[in-house]
Amino acid sequence: MEELLKLDQELFLYLNNLGSETWDWFWVFITHKFAAIPLYAVLLYLLYKNYGWKPTLVTVVLVAGMITCTDQLANVFKDYFQRPRPCKEPFIEQGRLLLDYCGSYGYFSAHAASSTALAIYLGNILKRWYKYALVGMIFWAVIVSYSRIYVGKHYPGDVITGMIIGGIIGFVFYKLQQFILRKYVA
Repeated sequence: MEELLKLDQELFLYLNNLGSETWDWFWVFITHKFAAIPLYAVLLYLLYKNYGWKPTLVTVVLVAGMITCTDQLANVFKDYFQRPRPCKEPFIEQGRLLLDYCGSYGYFSAHAASSTALAIYLGNILKRWYKYALVGMIFWAVIVSYSRIYVGKHYPGDVITGMIIGGIIGFVFYKLQQFILRKYVA
């Protein structure tokens, strides 16, 4: 386990130090939770355009439940494992810390889990009408997830775990949405 943690630290420093001041503004923007509001507005429009209001309402309610689920599960993991974030460790002086607020614990990344859950959920729904919706959404989730390493908030292991858990939750909610629409809305 100690070797795995050391490898995670080394990989963090490598990925974190790939950054440059020229691109710092972009990654700080991407990691902000309100940065994706224009994307959410477009996704909401596409859902409404293709589904109508009832299925869109079901989809949005499930999104709220899914994001709550990923966020709360991340908090449970953080409280249980109590793994300090890289920005709390002395070795961060060898890396780059771009945000003032650090937070206490980091395992696993709620940003990575939530963005991946949303990508899998909505990507699977929208691929019916838009061929590359799932690929595009996963690409967006990877960018958001990497931003957490770039700004110094999470180890790669935190991000990968968050993406895996988020992917599972997103797929479960997608299946739940399909069931609800078939059984109660269609």
